[in-house]
Amino acid sequence: MCDTPQGRKAFYGFKRYSPKQLLKKISRFKKAHSVSITGGEPLEQKDFLKEFLPLLRRKNVKIYLETNGILFQELKEIIRFVDIVAMDIKIPSTTGQKSFWKEHEQFLRVARAKDVFVKVVVGPKTRLSEIARAAKLASGVNRDIVFILQPQYSRGNQEILQRCLAAQRKAAGFLSDVRLVPQLHKFLRVR
Repeated sequence: MCDTPQGRKAFYGFKRYSPKQLLKKISRFKKAHSVSITGGEPLEQKDFLKEFLPLLRRKNVKIYLETNGILFQELKEIIRFVDIVAMDIKIPSTTGQKSFWKEHEQFLRVARAKDVFVKVVVGPKTRLSEIARAAKLASGVNRDIVFILQPQYSRGNQEILQRCLAAQRKAAGFLSDVRLVPQLHKFLRVR
């Protein structure tokens, strides 16, 4: 499910495409250098992707997969068609949901066959111990995986920024490339 009201509204008015119909729609963009596969969770549509991605691959564009980093079995079935994997690690203290540490680790072990980076959202309740655990999990697969911290947007909230900087220091103890990347679309009020 999309993270914006506009996206949620659009979701309920969706249109179904066959893989060939979607390819035709995308093919109108002649100079596209890449196609982003995102969602909701795109790997929940594994069967569609197994048919669509080989068709897309023939167009000689990079395929970028944005995913929650949990569905590792589904990833195994389509990884050969993907160039870049943007994987979220869901931090329980941030999401308020159960942990997926095992799933995230198994997912990352499959994703490392490609260009992969990890994203972690940092909110007011994010525990630094969980940031450390996520960074340690990533470094156990490859110390050079890019690890991106994204602050939950809150206009003028210095506490989130300070928490992100502390999280960056904590993660840097495990990984060689830890970045703090704000959600620019929210600062720019694009959505």
